[in-house]
Amino acid sequence: MELDVSNMLMLAGSTLALPILAFLTSFLLWPAALIKVYYWYWRSTLGLQLRYSYSGGYRFCYSCRGKPGGATPSLLLLHGFSAHKDMWLSVVKHLPSSQHVVCVDMPGHEGTSRTGAEDYCIQGQVQRIHQFVQSIGLDRNPFHLVGTSMGGNVAGVYATRYPSHLSGLTLICPAGLVCPIDSVFVSRLKELERSEQKELIPLIPSTPQEMEAMLQLCSYVRFKIPQQILQGLVDVRIPHNDFYREVFMEIVGEKSRHSLQENLHLITAPLQVIWGKHDQVLDVSGVSVLQASQPGCQVALLERCGHSVVLERPRRTARLIMDFLSAQEVDGQGGENIS
Repeated sequence: MELDVSNMLMLAGSTLALPILAFLTSFLLWPAALIKVYYWYWRSTLGLQLRYSYSGGYRFCYSCRGKPGGATPSLLLLHGFSAHKDMWLSVVKHLPSSQHVVCVDMPGHEGTSRTGAEDYCIQGQVQRIHQFVQSIGLDRNPFHLVGTSMGGNVAGVYATRYPSHLSGLTLICPAGLVCPIDSVFVSRLKELERSEQKELIPLIPSTPQEMEAMLQLCSYVRFKIPQQILQGLVDVRIPHNDFYREVFMEIVGEKSRHSLQENLHLITAPLQVIWGKHDQVLDVSGVSVLQASQPGCQVALLERCGHSVVLERPRRTARLIMDFLSAQEVDGQGGENIS
């Protein structure tokens, strides 16, 4: 990236020179810090409040906007593996400002307590999310649960354990299924396992090059990211990579790998499924598994979209969720397929 710093400073004048210089210095020298400031600013702009809830010595970190008891049920959003609550910001931007929405850091992630393996398997995460729901009183009225990837696995199993809590369920590219077709990611994992290189997990990058490869794996859109930003993203993640490996081994272990598949027949809540047609992490053929078990589910397959549906198609995702909520208010569960 080429920047004519002298021209920028002259243009800005003496009043703005210091803030601009500070921004440029932060971008070039401390990109990780700048990324955190970016999330803080975006949350503030969207009116999201950062909060903590404590229950039995366990701390949950979450952000929320709006109040429960509105025209539509509250939304609880569960993120995917190695992500955090702020991954939903682009979706929240397109939700009605009056919609009560809660985004929580999953067990061990970001600001939520980091304990041990018992909390990182799918059943353990379900129990912790139940604890969180009770700690903030979200279960006083039925709410709508949304989960993506790992969070989709957790959301689906949660729906079978606590059906009275939910008014509806949205699964976005959920993990936990036996997909008829192996994805690029699953095929790569099998190759690494055969070569006994199990520690090289494509979703746990430790260099800018590996970060770029992961982003290309998760996204259909190809875009060039500045090296400084890639480095910043890696710097933020590296201190947590051992934790990510522990979580990953739990969610792909025997107890958790097919948790959603094993519990599909027990889901009674109105079900919406959203999946990117070009998902390379979890193959879109998983939709057929969901439809076979839940023939009344509403399915939306998104063109030119990969695994990162929430980031690639936030406006569409928000609209689909709100339309589904509205449909439940009018006539109950739908069964329409949408492309």
